[in-house]
Amino acid sequence: MEASEFRDAKKKFDQLSVSILGASADPVKALQNFSDKYKLNFPLLSDPTHKIIQSYGAWRGKKFMGRLFRGIIRSSFLIGPDGKIEHIWDPVKAKGHAAEVLAHLQEIS
Repeated sequence: MEASEFRDAKKKFDQLSVSILGASADPVKALQNFSDKYKLNFPLLSDPTHKIIQSYGAWRGKKFMGRLFRGIIRSSFLIGPDGKIEHIWDPVKAKGHAAEVLAHLQEIS
């Protein structure tokens, strides 16, 4: 749902000169299949070692059905032209998140 919403709003992000990237611990082939299935128009980065995901603090403890484990916490980062993080959404709810990010971008521009 989240990826599809970003796909559908990509022209609006382009008008604001904002690039969209997704990151996942899944292997490249799985991400390519996902991208093809949902006709995504932005890149998905494969990070099976969690190096990038950990550096952004998105690989941490989660709880599902009473079980604790480490995993990816859905989050988004607005990175400025200087490479510094300008805004963090953490945690993120998939539904409506692309619109939430767009609203923030329009507010600050």
